[in-house]
Amino acid sequence: MRQRSKSTLFLIEQLIVIAVFALCATACVRIQSTAYFYQRDSKDISNALLVAQSGAESLKAVSGNFAMVAEILGGVAEGASGTSVVVYYDSKWHVCGPSDASYVLRIAGSGAEPASAPLLTGELSVEKTTGEGLVSFTVITGAR
Repeated sequence: MRQRSKSTLFLIEQLIVIAVFALCATACVRIQSTAYFYQRDSKDISNALLVAQSGAESLKAVSGNFAMVAEILGGVAEGASGTSVVVYYDSKWHVCGPSDASYVLRIAGSGAEPASAPLLTGELSVEKTTGEGLVSFTVITGAR
């Protein structure tokens, strides 16, 4: 009877260990990359919420005066009667111009209420310049 070499069994064992290690390493790399993308998206949403809250609080503080909101936030008042504000932010969430923008805060009055209405409803949204929405909600504030 012929005896098998012990070195052949050792080599097979090492190949199995390497294959299992490679499989585990692949799973770990995938988990790490997925976690990175979730962390990045979470950071964007957190910053968008902070910017949106600042916009909403500014709108309430000045009772719906969009020109003053634009001045406070560093944005631009837009619209036919100045009933909207646009603020551009760069990738680090600093106020910038439209050419360097990565994110956009938009605050728009609904325009449905008459000038004498006691309440102003504003739609507030933060989105990436690619069009992907991050945060959107409605703000209701007191008399103008």
